This record gives sequence, C-alpha cells and structure tokens, in this order.
Amino acid sequence: MEDPRLSRMYWALLKEWAAKRRRSIWHVAVMRSGLLTVLVLALLLAGLAFGWRTHRLGQFAMLKKQLRAKPKQDVVFRPGGQDVIKLQRTQMVGGNGPEFLSATLLPGRGMNMLQISAYLPKMGEVNLLASPPLESAAEQLSGSGADAAGTKSLAMGAAIEAPWAGRIYGTRTPDGGLTAVWRGVHLNLPTGVKDSYGLDGAAAAGGLLLKEPSTSVSTNIMPDGGEARATFKPGDFDGHWLSKTEITTTVELSGRVIEMRIVAHNVGDTAEPIGIGWHPRFAILSGHRGQMLLRLPEGLRAEVKDRRSGELSGRLLPVTGTEYDFTRREGAQLGALNLDDSFVQLKRGMMADGPVAELRDPESGYGLRITATSPTIKALRVYAPLDGSYISIEPQFNYDDPFGHEWAKAEDTGMVVLQPNQTTQWRVRLEIFALGSAPPERF
Repeated sequence: MEDPRLSRMYWALLKEWAAKRRRSIWHVAVMRSGLLTVLVLALLLAGLAFGWRTHRLGQFAMLKKQLRAKPKQDVVFRPGGQDVIKLQRTQMVGGNGPEFLSATLLPGRGMNMLQISAYLPKMGEVNLLASPPLESAAEQLSGSGADAAGTKSLAMGAAIEAPWAGRIYGTRTPDGGLTAVWRGVHLNLPTGVKDSYGLDGAAAAGGLLLKEPSTSVSTNIMPDGGEARATFKPGDFDGHWLSKTEITTTVELSGRVIEMRIVAHNVGDTAEPIGIGWHPRFAILSGHRGQMLLRLPEGLRAEVKDRRSGELSGRLLPVTGTEYDFTRREGAQLGALNLDDSFVQLKRGMMADGPVAELRDPESGYGLRITATSPTIKALRVYAPLDGSYISIEPQFNYDDPFGHEWAKAEDTGMVVLQPNQTTQWRVRLEIFALGSAPPERF
C-alpha cells in the first residue's frame, strides 16, 4: 500500500504550486497592466462624487431656505412722514461733568424734541426725556384715532405748543370739540380723547401744532454740536384759528446748553392771539420722585378750583410759607405733592436773562436749569403726577385757560396779539450742570 505521508506531501506541493500560480497571474494581470491604478482611481472618484452630491444637496437646501426668508432691510421710521433730525456731538475729552450728547427732533410732528441724551459721570450715557423708542413713537404718532388732534405728542418727549400753550376751556360742541371766545369771535377747537393731564376731552390742550409737518428743514454742523431749523405754514390751522400763521423753530445743541427759539409770524390779514409753550417731560432717572428738588422763581400760583377737571378759580395766590413754595435757594423736595399748577407773574433772576427754574436729581448727581430769555414768557407750568416717572416744567406765554371768564378784565393772561405781518418770539435756554456747581447768583 502507498504510504499516506507521501500523499500528504504531494497535496502540499500541489497547493504551493497553485498559490504561486495565482500570485503570478495577479502580478501579470494587475500590477503590470495598471489595472490596480484604474481600480484605485475609480474608487476615489466614486467617493468624491458621493461627497460632492451631498454637498450640493446641502447647499440647495440652504439656498431654498434663504429664498424663503424675507430680505432684511433697514427700517426708517418717519413720524409725521418726515425724516428725523438728530443733532449730535462727541463727549469732551477728559471732561468730568455732565454734557449733552444729542437731541432727536421730529419736524414731521411740530418739531417735537423726542429725546435728549447726555453723559453723566455717575451713570454714563442716559436719556433725559421720558419717551418711548423711535419705533414705538412712530406707531403712536399716527395722526388718527386717539391721535387725531395730535395729543399723543404731549405724552412723549418735549412737544412745542402753539398757537396757545396748556389748556383752554369752553362750551362743548356736539362734534366733541369746544368753543372759546376771544374778543367776541368764537374759536372752534378740537379736543383730544385724553390730554396729557389725564382729562378726558374736557379741554383743548397743547395747541394745534402738535401733528403739523414742516414745509422746510435745514441743519448746520457747528464746532461743539449743531443747529436745526424747521418752518411750518399751517395757515389758519384748518379753520380753528383766526388768521394765518407761519412758525419757525430753531434748536441749537452744544455741550452744556440747548438753545431754543420759536418765531410766530402773522401772514394773514386779521389780528390773532398767539401763545407759545414747551412741554418737556424730564425723566426721573433715579426712580425716586420724592427726592427730586424743584426750584422756581418768585411769583404767584394760579389757584385750581377743581382738581378733577383742572378748572381755575381766577385767583392768584402767594406761595411763601405754603407747600407750593419752591423759591428757596436750595429748592424743595417734591415729596408726596401732586403738582399740576401754573406759576405766573414771575420775577427775573438777579443776574440771569429772565426767570429761572431748576430741577435737581441728587442721586444721579446732575441738574437742569431752564431760563426764559424772552419777556413774553409769563408762566411756568409744573406737572409732576404723584405716580409718574417724569416731571414737566413748561415755560409758556400764556396762563392756563387764557380766554376764561374767571380772570379779571385787567389781568394780562399772556396771549400776544399779532397784527397782520407782525411777529413774536419765544426763547428758552436749557442748561445741564453738576450738583454743587450751580452759582446761586443765577437766581
């Protein structure tokens, strides 16, 4: 019989020969022919193609997402349909006191000063006026609905009031307005749904310029700030006033001072009464109303007969020794006094250009000084609601309700009578100062 070990030897030799033959065929068929290179390239290209397709699908999805998205655009808010004016200046290098930085004006809304920004050493950059952001202000100042008479302007910033300032009372009319009488002539005046003093249509408040758009605007860059001027040609205010009026407002901004000048010109052929005022709402930055210090020039207070309606008695009362006495050198805290009062027959400061009022915020370390530099300004109205976040100090020509029967015939209630082609001027200076730096001689 054949040895089994011999069979296993033959079988091992056969397997070794087959393996060598297989390696020889692979070497000849693949290595020498370049087939391996082709296979590698094919696999590489297949991988790249798969990756590129995935990338393109991702880009396409992103492209579709971008196409569906609404394009981003810079929204320009134009209250009253006109561009906002912003007077700006750069903070003084090395300055260590309060400074004005900007003033935002709305020529499409009677030149309302929507905001004043300032630098305060204790707080940095702040907004001095109680106002909403421009976007919200533009929505509220619609000229329709509750703003049909423009009274929304009285609820923000610092509105200009003309051809009268404050309130006028009269006889209610069926259309919701009221009638007042001047020298035998009846004036039909619109009333707001609710005026800034919380009265529901009981008085015509704030004049007729509140929603008036300007007819021309100019600005001028100055070394320490800038100047803006707007002209308004409201005519007879849609039949509500006696003659045709042209009003020009100029605002000049610098580091420590804002100068305002308003000129009214009777361009009609009939005499007309004119009152001009300014309605700033100064924000209480500290949030503590009671500690705010108010200082007013010597004068008399117009007595309020009915606090619910704001109606006056026609009596002028001294303030010395009363809770309304803010004439002391250091001023007086507002405390819990709910102010909604006019002060008249104002005495000029000893070394000032006119009657001076001050508002001081001890916690924030700054004060504001208002000087009435034109003699036609006969009244200061102070509105500081107990639950409010602002204080309004309003220099104006006229008393509240200047045509009212409550006043004695000899009492000059502040309305300036303009004959055809005559002009009158209202001027006010607003200053900012650090507490302790205000010279007492200014009063």
